[in-house]
Amino acid sequence: MAAGLQNRTQLRGDYIEARTADVYTGPCFANSEVDLVGNLAVFGWRVDKGEFEGVRLDGLSVVGVVRANSTLGNVSRDAYPVKSVVIVDERATPEQRMALKAFAQRMGGTLLEDVVRTEYQPIDLVFENNNVHTMNASLSAGTLAKIQTRAINEGDHLCSNEITWYQPLTKVDHAMPAFALANSFSGKGLDTTWSNPEKRSAFVGQFQLND
Repeated sequence: MAAGLQNRTQLRGDYIEARTADVYTGPCFANSEVDLVGNLAVFGWRVDKGEFEGVRLDGLSVVGVVRANSTLGNVSRDAYPVKSVVIVDERATPEQRMALKAFAQRMGGTLLEDVVRTEYQPIDLVFENNNVHTMNASLSAGTLAKIQTRAINEGDHLCSNEITWYQPLTKVDHAMPAFALANSFSGKGLDTTWSNPEKRSAFVGQFQLND
């Protein structure tokens, strides 16, 4: 095999995230939350098909969990420093585990620059009917982290001018805001745990990475 092919990166799959601040909201709600909440988040990827730097990752998942200094995505104030935990699919081989962590750090960028703990857990990321557009999704990373989402409906509109106030934390090809029925982290490493359900604080989507 040619050397260039050994380092090939070409992946696609599904993405989910949930924060401790609304991402779909009106200016009044967003301004009331900024610098008070929104510094905690869980996000994860499931590789449908592909390889990262020559390592096949079909069907495997990886999760990032972060604690920032202030509200993530706030354009008027730096959220750093950020501490992070990476949870890697326990089904992966040693080589795949290294590749999954490197992939997550590539996608997460500076959010996953300071990884204080790496865990290996069973990870499931499932979309109802295998269709991301239902926005009914669930992510579980062992007993450490959980997200469950549904579509935003009319009853979730609390004012007349909600918009997608924040963008997804990582690069995605397609993402839609969703309602978080569950958003929790109970692991070690970040000096905090949380359960922050019932917020318009999630995104579901798809990603693609090609080098």
